[in-house]
Amino acid sequence: MAVEIITREDLMSFKHELLNDLRDLLSATKVSQQKKWLKTREVIKMLQISPGTLQNYRVNGTIRYTKFGNTIYYSLQEIEQLLEQGRNSQ
Repeated sequence: MAVEIITREDLMSFKHELLNDLRDLLSATKVSQQKKWLKTREVIKMLQISPGTLQNYRVNGTIRYTKFGNTIYYSLQEIEQLLEQGRNSQ
């Protein structure tokens, strides 16, 4: 049986390769799993607003929504566009 000696440099090189591979896998997974629709609590958290403020935005047409059953959904793309418009108007 042959004995191989592993040096610290070998371990560090392996560590860096492994971390890079994991980062690549995680970033690919995040892109493919990004949601298209958000629920109310997710929009409230994302915009850092109260439920009442979100309701006002729905009522006055600032934010469009879709209701399916008792659940309200918001398009992630439209919310991101609204944020960009707000950033550009300042």
